[in-house]
Amino acid sequence: MDDLICFSHLRWNFVYQRPQHLMSRFAKQTRVFFIEEPWFDAEHTSHLQLEHKENLTIIIPHIQQGLSNEECTFHQVNLLRGLFKQENITNYYFWYYTPMALAVGNYFSPKMIIYDCMDELSLFKFAPIELKDREKELFNKADLVFTGGRNLFQAKKNSHHNIHSFPSSIDKEHFIQARNITTDQEDQANIPHPRFGYYGVIDERFDIDLIKEVAERKPEWHFIILGPVVKIDPETLPKLNNIHYTGPRNYEVLPKYLAGWDVAIIPFLCNDSTKYISPTKTPEYLAGGKAVISTSIIDVVTPYGVNNLVHIADTADEFIAAAEFELKRKDHQHWLQKIDMFLSQNSWDKTWSKMLHLITAVKETKLNGLGNNIANNLKKENAYV
Repeated sequence: MDDLICFSHLRWNFVYQRPQHLMSRFAKQTRVFFIEEPWFDAEHTSHLQLEHKENLTIIIPHIQQGLSNEECTFHQVNLLRGLFKQENITNYYFWYYTPMALAVGNYFSPKMIIYDCMDELSLFKFAPIELKDREKELFNKADLVFTGGRNLFQAKKNSHHNIHSFPSSIDKEHFIQARNITTDQEDQANIPHPRFGYYGVIDERFDIDLIKEVAERKPEWHFIILGPVVKIDPETLPKLNNIHYTGPRNYEVLPKYLAGWDVAIIPFLCNDSTKYISPTKTPEYLAGGKAVISTSIIDVVTPYGVNNLVHIADTADEFIAAAEFELKRKDHQHWLQKIDMFLSQNSWDKTWSKMLHLITAVKETKLNGLGNNIANNLKKENAYV
C-alpha cells in the first residue's frame, strides 16, 4: 500500500479501540500517519507534535488560540503540507473517522478515500451541527465505506455504492489471558465478591440510574468501573460503598482486571446516542471467559443476545435476575465451549484482511480505469496521425 493518512476524532492514547486495532495492523504493511483533532493551546506558533511508534506516527496539531475557523484550517493545512514534504509523503490514501476533517483533507489529493463510519457521531453529545452535511460530502467523495455495526450499516447502506459492514472484532489472544490469571490486581484485591465489572468510557451513554438502583438493592454486590469520565459531571455518578471507580487503565492490563470479576457488564442507556453503537467490549468480555449482562443495545441483542451468549437486562429486576442466574451457574465449561465456537471466526486480523482485500479491489479498479482512459486517449491521438 501507499502511505495511509488517518484522520480521527479519537485520540490514540485515550481508549484503545477500533482505530488503534486497525491502524496498528496497517502499520505492519505501510507507513501510517494518525492525525488527531487539534488542541487550541499554542501560545505563539501553531505546530505539530509527533510521536513515533515504528511505522506509525501519531500527529497532534497544536493551533494558536483565538483564530477563526478559516484560520485554524489554514494553519492545519500548512502544517500538514510541511509534514508531507518532510516525510516525503507523495502517494497516499486518506482514511477518515470523522467527516469534520474534510475541512483540512479537501486541500490534498489522495489516491483513494476511505470512510470508516464506526459510530453515528451526529447523535453524540456536543456533536458539531454541521457534521451531517460533512458526512454527506464525505460519502460523495469516498471510494469505499465501512460501518462499525450491523444496525449502522442498515442506516447508511443507501448512502454509498461501495459500503460494507464490519462490526466490532476482537483480539482474542489478548483477552483469553483472563481465563488463566489467578493473581488479582492490587487496586481491586480488597474488593469483596461478587464483582460486576465494566471498562470503557463513562459518558452520556452510561446508565447511571440502573447501576445505582442495583447497587442499592444489592449492597453485598460490588461494582468496579474502569475508565475515563468525559462529557458528564463526575459528581453525577452514584457514590455508594459498593461502587468503585478506579479511573482509566491501559489496554495491556485489562485482562488482569477482567480476570478478577465474576460478571462483566455493559450498562448503556438505550437512546439515540447508543442506537448504532457496536461495543467492542462485548466479544472481549466473552473471550475473557466472563458472563455478560448488557442493556438492549441493538448490536448486542443481535447476535449475542439472540444466541444466548449474553443476558439482556434494561431494568434493575432484569439485571438482578440475570446476575443471580450467573452466580449460580454450574455448566460454565459447556458455556465456554459455545462462546469459543462463536468467536472463532471473529478477529481484528480477519477484519483487517477483509478490509485490505476491498481496498485492493478499489485500487485495481482505479488502475484499470486509468489504463482505459490512457488507451482511449492514445486511440484519439492516433486517429489524427
